[in-house]
Order: sequence, then C-alpha cells, then structure tokens
Amino acid sequence: MSETQTRAAARGARNEKIGTVVSNKMAKTIVVEVVLQTAHPLYRRKITKRHKFYAHDAQQAARPGDVVRIVETRPLSKLKRWRLVEVLRRAAQLPTREELARAVGEGELQRDTRRPAPKPAEA
Repeated sequence: MSETQTRAAARGARNEKIGTVVSNKMAKTIVVEVVLQTAHPLYRRKITKRHKFYAHDAQQAARPGDVVRIVETRPLSKLKRWRLVEVLRRAAQLPTREELARAVGEGELQRDTRRPAPKPAEA
C-alpha cells in the first residue's frame, strides 16, 4: 500500500461516539455527554462513567436533549477535538407560551390558582 492509502485507511477508522447534547450555548459548539457502563475489575458490578466532549456543530442543528453521533477530528480549539456527524434522535419539545395560550385561552394562563395569602391579624 502506498502512503496515501495508508493515511486514508487510518482516517476511515476514526473514533465515533454516541451521546446526548447537554449544551449548545456556544457558537458552533455543542457539549455531548457520553455514558459508558463498565464492570468493576474486582466486584464485577456495573459502574457508570460519564464523559463530556466538545464537538463542532457548523450548522448549529443540535439542541439540548438530542441524541447525536460525533467523530474524532483534528484539534479545532483548546478543547474541541470532535465533530458532529448526525442527529440520531430529536429531543421532545415543550410547547411555547403562545401555543399554550391558543390551546387553553389567555385568561387561563394569567389566572392565579394558588390559595390567597392569609390576611394579617389586625391589632
């Protein structure tokens, strides 16, 4: 094999991970949490380990709660060494205040259903 074929074969075997997006508050960067379960060397009990990876998201497609696949790449910044490949499953989205207002009526959202505070005793 030539040197370019060897390099291409090594590039094809890049490390991949599947995890959940924890944050997307940075520009074009997401934080992905990967949960790994391993056996304890002596007791053989499951141990849950969590790792956070900073990944490049050029299209800013991922949102918190999404399950994504990331792949190893060259260093892009001090902490970013991963790139978003695809969003495997979208997170459930809660309805906005406007959607709730249309569904139940604006008056229902503004009404305070808590018990009124007790009135102070007059002396």
